[in-house]
Amino acid sequence: MKNKTSFPPQEGEARPSRCPDNSAFKQQKLPAWKPQLTIATVLSSFFLTGAFCLSVGVCLILSTNSVREIQIDYSDKCSDCSKLRENSSNWNKECHCSVNFMLKEDILGDVFMYYGLQNFYQNHRRYVISRSDAQLLGRNVNIQKSYCAPFTTYRNGTPMAPCGAIANSMFNDTIDLFYNLKSSVIQVPLLKTGNSWWTDKNVKFRNPKSYNLSSAFAGTARPPYWQKPVYLLDEEDERNNGYVNDDFIIWMRVSAFATFRNLYRRVSRIRQFADGLPAGNYTFHISYNFPVTKFKGRKYVILSTVVWSGGSNPFLGIAYVVSGTAATLTGFVITAIHLKLRKKKACFQK
Repeated sequence: MKNKTSFPPQEGEARPSRCPDNSAFKQQKLPAWKPQLTIATVLSSFFLTGAFCLSVGVCLILSTNSVREIQIDYSDKCSDCSKLRENSSNWNKECHCSVNFMLKEDILGDVFMYYGLQNFYQNHRRYVISRSDAQLLGRNVNIQKSYCAPFTTYRNGTPMAPCGAIANSMFNDTIDLFYNLKSSVIQVPLLKTGNSWWTDKNVKFRNPKSYNLSSAFAGTARPPYWQKPVYLLDEEDERNNGYVNDDFIIWMRVSAFATFRNLYRRVSRIRQFADGLPAGNYTFHISYNFPVTKFKGRKYVILSTVVWSGGSNPFLGIAYVVSGTAATLTGFVITAIHLKLRKKKACFQK
């Protein structure tokens, strides 16, 4: 490679200028605002921030405390079913249990039913990516090239629908709520649709196009831990089957923590339950299918109301209160330092 040599300019030639253009941008003459940090502006910023955070935090805590919630752990109360599920060969055997509880006061307004799991780590990297988003959109894809392994195909080559570890471990307990009114037992009407996010239901999940779901999923098989194929998840509502089933969609949105809850049902506000759940004796009838003893987990069923700030979670309110307190204390500390330095300055001037 030849070396590049630079020749000095000849006499009479103009030297190239290295000066930037004489513009406001390149000469750094654009108008700018430079705040002057005085003691008044600094202290007012800290105290106003503290007052704002404290007021918002108190409002959030008061709002959270107004949430009515009851949580029942049925892991031990269904111990017989739990022992049955420890053996995977009993997957096709049904097991039912009942849990009685009492509401001392009415739960007014919209009532939501959640199921909760403890010590179930959905945030493991291999678990989180074990899905095929293209398959969940109803596309005909080769799941062997996805991250679903080892839950992709059976030994005979039949693909799983849906594939992946998330779908395979879907929560499948069935929970019904009954109201014991004197000598009669009334089943509380529960809504199983309309519980998932609109974007999930209408954008991220789609069923394969076909004249019916059974033919759309022909040539596929259910995941190993499922008791029924995906097109029969809801035998009462055909529109709530396949990949657009609300329970399935909610489960596929994994949690970041080992203890979490997912929305299961909403109480339909009709007849005796038009205003919510009246006080009295209730019973949960549970079809126990989801094993938790192998990973030392627990299972809960939660009845709760919601407010404008969400459910019963005081973390955000406490965070605002702590931030507001820290900002206010910092303001007082700066004030004390300023007064002390001002006194010293006055002494020196004398």
